[in-house]
Amino acid sequence: MFLSIRVLARKVMPMLLFMICGAAYSAPIAGAGSSFAAPLYRAWSDSLPPQAGLSLKYRTVGSGEGQKLVMAHKVDFGASDISLPGNILDMEGLYQFPVAIGAIVVVINVPGVGADQMRLDGSTLVALFRGDITSWNDPRIRALNPDLRLPDLDVLPVHREEASGTSQVFSDYLRTQSPSWKPGSWGEGAEARGNDGVAASVRQSIGGIGFVEYAFARRNHLNTVKLKNHSGLFVAPETAAFKSSAYSADWQHTDHYAVSLLDAVGSQSWPIMSATFVLVPVHPSDQTTASAVKAFFTYGLRRGDKALRDLDYIPMPNDVKNKILAEWP
Repeated sequence: MFLSIRVLARKVMPMLLFMICGAAYSAPIAGAGSSFAAPLYRAWSDSLPPQAGLSLKYRTVGSGEGQKLVMAHKVDFGASDISLPGNILDMEGLYQFPVAIGAIVVVINVPGVGADQMRLDGSTLVALFRGDITSWNDPRIRALNPDLRLPDLDVLPVHREEASGTSQVFSDYLRTQSPSWKPGSWGEGAEARGNDGVAASVRQSIGGIGFVEYAFARRNHLNTVKLKNHSGLFVAPETAAFKSSAYSADWQHTDHYAVSLLDAVGSQSWPIMSATFVLVPVHPSDQTTASAVKAFFTYGLRRGDKALRDLDYIPMPNDVKNKILAEWP
């Protein structure tokens, strides 16, 4: 019985992608950086065709460390949720491109308050994370939530302890909401390592509040909140709101894809979004390894959207994917 063209393409296309980039590879690719993107890279690695001979060793060390490691030529690619400026990329000989878009959400552990029942705005978030609001029944929170019974309970803010892209994106968002917010303005709250560390800390702390990538909140069954967006509307963290923000950006006319997705316009837009980026050497010392890295990301960009959506990321637009692969050095 003949296979349909669609079934045949589904079976053959993954291998064709690797044939385009070269032969099969036996050495693992080494990557490090973003915890935000770690689940995606692992999912792509797990779904690779065995015949390709590709495997991945990825270390979740935070965006800042991922940048440092690729600059020091200690990994084959670095992963960062913060884009580097063009002068740094040129000086370090790096090619930067986005692979996915994700949402950062606020999570709370307040007894009697369920998922997306609480409403918060930017100025209140600044006060909560700076330590100006210390109780969950503060008048500023009550004014936003007249229908909630808020307990007289201490606020226990949690933020990241390492150089984190998620942390910087969230801090940049707070700065768009209040000129008084400065980097490092966190109050006396707890610190935790990685999105998973923050998620665990909030889950275990009655009165806790933190910020994590949406997939970590969903997998850990944490209560998220509605946020006031650029249009002045309170929106829940959901796919439609994420897409509204992600596809409002001008990816084609931005230096090194350094698009800001914070406080995006649109009545349904979620206000805290970020692309996650990859950094690879423009002039790699090992061409075989460089070809393997390109094959891995070609597979991810061309065939990895299902895994990406399953993990609650938003795929890059197809025209951006085509541009990324066409410009790969």
